[in-house]
Amino acid sequence: MTLPSVQDKGEWQPRVIGLDLSLTSTGIAGADWALAARPGKRRSHERMDWLLSAIGLNIKDDADLVVVEGAAYAQGGQAGHHELAGLWWLVTQYLWRHRIPYAVANPHHRTIYATGRANPAQHLPRKERSRVAKGMVRSAAVERYGVECEGPGRYDKADATVLAAMGLDWLGYPTVPVPDTHRRALEAVRWPDLIPASAN
Repeated sequence: MTLPSVQDKGEWQPRVIGLDLSLTSTGIAGADWALAARPGKRRSHERMDWLLSAIGLNIKDDADLVVVEGAAYAQGGQAGHHELAGLWWLVTQYLWRHRIPYAVANPHHRTIYATGRANPAQHLPRKERSRVAKGMVRSAAVERYGVECEGPGRYDKADATVLAAMGLDWLGYPTVPVPDTHRRALEAVRWPDLIPASAN
C-alpha cells in the first residue's frame, strides 16, 4: 500500500482523527470537535457493527491520518478484553482496507502528551490515580485545545482529542504549542510511513 505524503502547508490542514476505542463509549475526535459513540444496550455482533458504523461515518474515508489508542496491556485481564481486541482489529482492518494511514499510541503516550508524565497522579493513593489522571487529560483537552468534553463519555472524548492533536503535531500542524516534556511522547508512537510536513 502506498501512503500519501504531506507536502505543502499553505492554508491546507490535514484531517486527523483520534480514536479511543471502547465497547461502551468510543471517543472520536478531530482538531476542534469530539464525540462519544455509545452503543447503549447493544451487545456482541450488534454492538461491534454499530460501533464500526459510527466510526466509519465520522472518518468518512477522507482522513489523512487516524491515531488509534493501542492496548493497555496492564489491564489485559479486564472483562471484555477479548471483544475489545476484536473491535480494535475490525477498526484497523477498516482503515487498512480504505487505505487510510493510521498510527498506534498506547495510553502512556497519550497521557504524556497531555500532562508531561505517564503517571501524573503517582503521588496519590493507588485507588485514586486512574481517576485523577483521567481528569488531568480531560483538563488538557478542554483548556489547551478548547474542545468540549462534558457529559457521558467526557473522558473518552478527551482521550480522542489528545490523540488527534498528537497526529496533527507529528504531521507538522500542531494546533497549539506543546512543551518538549509532552512532545517526547511522539517519539514512541508507531507512526505510518508518512513524511511529516516539518521534514519537507
